[in-house]
Amino acid sequence: MRRRLINSTLAVVLVVIAVFGVSLVIVETRTITSSAQESVDSEALRVVSIVDGRLLGGESISASALKQQITANRYARIDVPGRPDVQVGKEPKGSVIRGRAHGEQGEVVTVEEQSSSVTREVGRTLLIIGGVALLAIIAAVLLAVRQANMLASPLVDLAETAEKLGSGDPRPRHKRYSVPELDRVADVLDSSAERIGRMLTAERRLAADASHQLRTPLTALSMRLEEITVTEDLDTARDEASIALNQVERLTDVVERLLTNARDPRTGSAVPLDLDRIIKQQIEEWKPVYRGAGRAIVRSGRQGVWVMATPGAIAQVLAALIENSLMHGGGTVALRTRVTGNQAVIEVTDEGPGVDADLGARIFERAISGHNSTGIGLAVARDLAEADGGRLELLQPNPPVFALFLSRETQDREERERPVR
Repeated sequence: MRRRLINSTLAVVLVVIAVFGVSLVIVETRTITSSAQESVDSEALRVVSIVDGRLLGGESISASALKQQITANRYARIDVPGRPDVQVGKEPKGSVIRGRAHGEQGEVVTVEEQSSSVTREVGRTLLIIGGVALLAIIAAVLLAVRQANMLASPLVDLAETAEKLGSGDPRPRHKRYSVPELDRVADVLDSSAERIGRMLTAERRLAADASHQLRTPLTALSMRLEEITVTEDLDTARDEASIALNQVERLTDVVERLLTNARDPRTGSAVPLDLDRIIKQQIEEWKPVYRGAGRAIVRSGRQGVWVMATPGAIAQVLAALIENSLMHGGGTVALRTRVTGNQAVIEVTDEGPGVDADLGARIFERAISGHNSTGIGLAVARDLAEADGGRLELLQPNPPVFALFLSRETQDREERERPVR
């Protein structure tokens, strides 16, 4: 591309020089020739006027008297009727420029100059024009090289950006070149890189969320299936199978929720939900695990509260908080329900060491953990809560108190079931 730009620029410059250079040479040649002819004619008229004056004054017409009136390197001949001709200077040979003038006394003055002087002047002019043309060509080459580099280098950069983008490096370069067309291409590549980066981030987040969110229901389902395999009581097996089916439904809901979040993490489908039923389900689900760890899980606070939330999402948030207390907390885990204004609050606390002071509110950021865990659970729980218009906060670091704020349904269960008088 550089070679094509340089060649095209040189071709244009050479055409311009050829057209204007030839025209300028022709014009200058004619101008120099005309100027030389006018100079010779003017000198012939001047000499003939001098000769007229001398003839009228009775003065002699001699070469010595007229020598000072003739320009050097020129030849003059004065023909006076009845007198011998007078010659001043050396008569030139070959091609000459001749000027002739007639006086009032019949005299004729002829002035001649060697045409080689005009040729030399034309040659000097041609050299000047040639030098200017050469400088123009050199300047054109330099400008063409500079312009080619200005255009080719950005294209090389854009090609490298596209290659990196195709090889899986979606980092935008944010480099511009002060050329509108190239900057437009750079804008498109940068926006594509950002879009691909967001897609890759969403895919990685989906994989991490799926790994974390599916682990708990799969573990619970595995425990129920193990209970079925070791029991000989048909009623117990039936109960465990029913619980396992509920776990499968929860697992399906988790998968659907993960896919929904992958498409739009802020999309919620909130409906009125009985908070007591969700809390009871979580306690029954986690009680065997806590019992096995020598710990307990209890609930307290107001009952009969209905909230606006997405089915399954609140259960996942509570499961994340309960699992967090199981993994990093200690003692009894307590779930307390209270109402403040138009919001329902579920507080989850335990008797463990709490959250490190240097973490604080960063505990909800991804990959932030004080106990070498993945740092995903609380971040996912926060996203699920915010998708339903709620929020998840750390009210107190030690002892740890996590609070889930949800929009309260207009009428709680107690109000719904109150008889109309």
